[in-house]
Amino acid sequence: MIRRVHYAWVILAVCFFGILAAQGTRLSFGAFVTPWQREFHLDRSTVSLISLVSFVVYGLTQPLVGRLVDRLGVRLVMAVSVLIVGLSLIGAAFVHSPLGLTLMYGGLASLGFGGASGVAASVAVTQWFREKRGLAFGIIEAGFGAGQFVLVPASLFLIDAHGWRVTLAALGAFAAVVAFPVLLVFLRNRPDDVLLRPYGEDRAGAGATAAGTGEQAVSPPEASGQPDVTEQPADRINLWTSRAFWSLILPFFICGVSTTGMIDTHLVPFAHDHGYSTAVTGAAVSLLAAFNVFGTLASGPLADRFDNRKILGTLYALRAVTLVVLVFAPHGSVWLVVFGVAFGLVDFAVLAPTQVLASRLFEGHSVGLVFGLLSLSHQLGSALGAYLPGLLYDATGSYNVAFLGAAGGLVLGSMLSFSVPHRPPLRKLALT
Repeated sequence: MIRRVHYAWVILAVCFFGILAAQGTRLSFGAFVTPWQREFHLDRSTVSLISLVSFVVYGLTQPLVGRLVDRLGVRLVMAVSVLIVGLSLIGAAFVHSPLGLTLMYGGLASLGFGGASGVAASVAVTQWFREKRGLAFGIIEAGFGAGQFVLVPASLFLIDAHGWRVTLAALGAFAAVVAFPVLLVFLRNRPDDVLLRPYGEDRAGAGATAAGTGEQAVSPPEASGQPDVTEQPADRINLWTSRAFWSLILPFFICGVSTTGMIDTHLVPFAHDHGYSTAVTGAAVSLLAAFNVFGTLASGPLADRFDNRKILGTLYALRAVTLVVLVFAPHGSVWLVVFGVAFGLVDFAVLAPTQVLASRLFEGHSVGLVFGLLSLSHQLGSALGAYLPGLLYDATGSYNVAFLGAAGGLVLGSMLSFSVPHRPPLRKLALT
């Protein structure tokens, strides 16, 4: 007998593709740093300022995106956002000043990046999946790594061959002409839009979902180290005083500093400064992205089975080690490639455990809002991580201070992750 594929997997594939198109472009920013320095005669901190503006705009949109997805649905928000990304990048290809780049890329395109983000896709996962939610989150976040794997090396080689303007226009055309129609045609907001139940709801049974975990009930929460969602206090607690919320959001801020902010913006300029060829740099970035995908996909099933607090704490600690090695290891092609592999394994892998923890701790609330606030913290951290290393580079002629500072922050993030409370802190979500 032929078993029909549940449409939830189509939704997952389409969200994956949308994130690849939009976020892969955003993660290509580092490829444009040196060309923009030469074109507009800028120092590195000024170019980094464009990235800071981009991350701030992206971050500030995230709570709003969560609310919009709750009200308008994933389909409209993601499709229109990808179209905005495409048109903005095409417009940015024709600007002739740093201000124009800041407005088109840092401003308008970043509004699109914010909408075609993990927030919208994560809401889709919570609506379409009752079983295998950790795996689904992992696949969604692998879209970031897949976009990085495909579009960053492609951008490096296109810039070398045709210049940064043609490259931006090509990235924009891919988003507007290819990705936008796919999202518009195939995305659906909720299972009942196509007369279906969420994936796994009929098999999980009422008992498995009544507790509100959204996961298959394979063991008691205490046995797996996951939060127990069956016993929640009835009083209304301010989100800003919730220890669980801060134990998630502060490490995620540090995560943003050290990954999309610092490494994804400055690894390519770092490689250029040390004389690595485009081929070696592209190989290192490609391996980083490929192992990002591998680490993210592996972390999803692990997040379904094991204590996500311990997973996060370990990943942040290992990421700190990779940055220390990058600073003190001898500079050579082999070490850059080794760093790409090691950092990739522990980079996006933190996303699925963070999202599963958040979905379990705050189940029954505005999930889009919670994911939006987490993403806001990550993007504000990314803004700091994009700008401050450029400033320190101009002051010291090196990235060492920035990389070691980020490593110290990751150690703090590791300790906070281990301290996430075992039980959910509240029943009704309050912001004030």
